[in-house]
Amino acid sequence: MISSDWFQKWAIYNPSKVAFREFETEREFTFSQFNRMGNNLASILKQNHHFTKGDRIAIISEYNIEYIVLFSVAQKLGIVLVPLNYRLTTPELDFVINNAEVKGIVYDEKFLSKLNMLDCFKSINHKFSMDQLKGINNNCIEQNTGNINISESIDDDDPIFILYTSGTTAFPKGAIYTHKMLLWNSINTELRLNLNAEDISINCAPPFHTGGWNVLLTPFIHHGAYTLLMRSFDADLVLEMLEYENATIWWAVPTMLKMMAESPVFKSVKLNRLRYFVVGGESMPIPLIEQWHRKGVLIRQGYGLTEVGPNVSSLNHKDAIRKKGSIGTMNFYYDAKLVDDNFKPVKPGDIGELVLRGPTVTPGYWKNEKATQETIENGWFHTGDLMKTDDDGYYFVVDRIKNMYISGGENVYPAEIENLIRSHPAVAEVAIVGVPDEKWVESGKA
Repeated sequence: MISSDWFQKWAIYNPSKVAFREFETEREFTFSQFNRMGNNLASILKQNHHFTKGDRIAIISEYNIEYIVLFSVAQKLGIVLVPLNYRLTTPELDFVINNAEVKGIVYDEKFLSKLNMLDCFKSINHKFSMDQLKGINNNCIEQNTGNINISESIDDDDPIFILYTSGTTAFPKGAIYTHKMLLWNSINTELRLNLNAEDISINCAPPFHTGGWNVLLTPFIHHGAYTLLMRSFDADLVLEMLEYENATIWWAVPTMLKMMAESPVFKSVKLNRLRYFVVGGESMPIPLIEQWHRKGVLIRQGYGLTEVGPNVSSLNHKDAIRKKGSIGTMNFYYDAKLVDDNFKPVKPGDIGELVLRGPTVTPGYWKNEKATQETIENGWFHTGDLMKTDDDGYYFVVDRIKNMYISGGENVYPAEIENLIRSHPAVAEVAIVGVPDEKWVESGKA
């Protein structure tokens, strides 16, 4: 690998450009300053606390400047970031911290009481508060330190994140996310979304999801673009800041866009510079797409998952209505196919499981060989998502394999029925599950 240090590169190419600003504090730093803060903190962790490549450091915090500096340290020093989901229960957090075998932990003071309830927290030797890191970073800038670049030998397949995904029947699984995945996801994203250094966006997603890191934030760092960090989503504030910042692109889930469309601020903002919203997580209702289109904001739907990408497919905004319900076509550097239970490709129009292969596929789950072998077969990642394609090769998600139930010998996909029911104007949300039935063995309950 030639270089994994993106802040170091932009410190040369565009040193004085602001890379990130915190909405709540108005602190902002340039690419050059981020590079120096990353060098300085990497040096401290290496020399004073003996962190080396491969050591895991857990983080429990909302997004802030210090979180981004830790990402820079990970690219320089080769440490592995383990973002903790602060919404997990204490037993789940205890499991994740123990499973990741972290050497250190960084925490926001607001989550300290939760950490103090964990036995594992007491045994971690290297603990840092975000306020401590803030002081270190501020001193670095004031004293003009961090000018010597820290550069460890990092391989493509070295991990940079362990991203834990929650299951319904077991403790979370830690998906390994490598430097290679980071690079190729950014390239895939740029090629489909036309990213460049002049782009402007907001990040208000939680940092424990791959979406918060890798839909736009890390591709933005790679391409030298600017991001406003907001600790949480607020429909009114996000609309105001998209307008104030002259944002060019933004990522969200449909629920967020629905809340924004219902906001009293919706009518007053113009959002003239926005090329489009990138939407994922679930299919966006056509009336909501049309409402944003009337506003002049185009919708770009896509598909992704923690273990692959996450930017796997994209539906061009021009096709938002023509190909309603579609996740579009696969991004550049993927091999994809829909297969049956025997791993045989299905015909267009037939339903099969999406399997993926490419440089953005995870090498596996941390300390979970069983889950890795069950999910990755001869380099192909089994997504667990049932899809079909139309005659033009556009993909449509049908449902999750685990959601399917069999009624009277027929496969029933709840999502198809949910979409039909959701089209009724009196229905806001709906979910369908399989329940026992004396006649049909299973039937659907909405």
